[in-house]
Amino acid sequence: MLRKIRLTVAIFFFVLITLLFLDFTGTLHGWFDWMAKIQFLPALLALNVGVVIALIVLTLLLGRVYCSVICPLGVFQDVVSWLGKKRKKNRYSYSPALNWLRYGVLGVFILALIGGVGSLVALLAPYSSYGRIASNLFAPVYQWGNNLLAYLAERADSYMFYSVDVWMKAAGTFAIAALTFVILAVLAWRNGRTYCNTICPVGTVLGFLSRFSLLKPVIDTSKCNGCGLCARNCKAACIDSKAHKIDYSRCVACMDCIGKCKKGAIRYERSRKEAQQPVSAGKVNSVSPEQVDNARRAFFSAGAVFAASTLLKAQEKKVDGGLAVIEDKKIPKRTTPIFPAGSLGVRNFTEHCTACQLCVSVCPNQVLRPSGNLMTLMQPEMSYERGYCRPECAKCAEVCPTDAIHLTSLADKSSIQIGHAVWIKKNCVPLTDGVNCGNCARHCPAAAITMVPSDANDAESPKIPAINVERCIGCGACENLCPARPFSAIYVEGHERHRVI
Repeated sequence: MLRKIRLTVAIFFFVLITLLFLDFTGTLHGWFDWMAKIQFLPALLALNVGVVIALIVLTLLLGRVYCSVICPLGVFQDVVSWLGKKRKKNRYSYSPALNWLRYGVLGVFILALIGGVGSLVALLAPYSSYGRIASNLFAPVYQWGNNLLAYLAERADSYMFYSVDVWMKAAGTFAIAALTFVILAVLAWRNGRTYCNTICPVGTVLGFLSRFSLLKPVIDTSKCNGCGLCARNCKAACIDSKAHKIDYSRCVACMDCIGKCKKGAIRYERSRKEAQQPVSAGKVNSVSPEQVDNARRAFFSAGAVFAASTLLKAQEKKVDGGLAVIEDKKIPKRTTPIFPAGSLGVRNFTEHCTACQLCVSVCPNQVLRPSGNLMTLMQPEMSYERGYCRPECAKCAEVCPTDAIHLTSLADKSSIQIGHAVWIKKNCVPLTDGVNCGNCARHCPAAAITMVPSDANDAESPKIPAINVERCIGCGACENLCPARPFSAIYVEGHERHRVI
């Protein structure tokens, strides 16, 4: 019964958290965005003391149920290991804990957090790792399925579905997500929860606490017949059936051992010291630990090659009236990257963001995309080739689980200057083509751009934009709607620290 309850709740969390990354309409976020905000590391970075204390108390009461129920990466590994059981049953075995590796990775992770090395934090954070997998690998498949339904619905004169653009937001982040997926899938397929108990820093912290949990699986030596079935089904490799001991720092409270024991010798209850005493030697057969195969490294290399090959993407031509091919815009070289309103600036954002990609997934204007910069690798930054940041939208702030993006109201957003527009004379259409334009001035929501004669002494000369830097909020409407190709004649330069105007 305990196992069935755990599975039901885990599936509920896993499916809905995955849908948060897939749902491009934003409908689910109004109901279930709290699931992202109760993840351990995001709650810690957001200084959400209530959630952190609740998770610690939960661990001290029930053990590492967070890892087997709430954490989407943990449940993902359980799904893969369950599929592996179809190939071979009773395939696990006890192995000693690699404490030097666990606590070594945790130490590096803490130093990266303190030092503000966001890219390293993002690589190790479990929730963020799953977020990248969902938004980069699962979301395109989900969107292609939606577009197929939209195509069929259109043929039936129905508008129940609508097509969305499917595009690669960052090749580097896609490759990292694909490689992470391959590594985790192989580890889970072969050895179950290896990643959780050797690499994951959240798992190490909760594992330390779970040693003192009130309730935990306990082996009753008076009932145990030494069959070793519990150890061969423990995906955490934490049951030493020969010594009748369980390593509670690695046990994720999945209840699989309880369900497999035919004698009822394992119960989920308060730990009793006498229940953990070993019986006489020779009562059970020794189960040799399964070692990590060197061939796995070759498999990882092959996975990396496969991930790189998937980066090739067919270019979709866009035409104007079916006649002229419209050249895609190119990203200008910005001295300072642009971060969303509510992030306060570069330093605050990089220190709090775990690069989970949730804001990238829900951005309706396709402005946010993962960074390729080494220091802010995979953390979202703004670019305006596909859209601009509309003043009436605050989706990124609504879904951010770490409060790296925090807005109290839309009025606040309209008064925050995240950057300023810069005019490039050589690209401006009135000067290069001799035609009237003014697109940037017409669409500027802050009225920061006016059109003035290019020749001060000739009122009839072609008009060019004049930018009031003090009023510009850096939304990117001018850059996005500028007709100049491939580079806009006006682009936004980010600010290190955001200003209120």
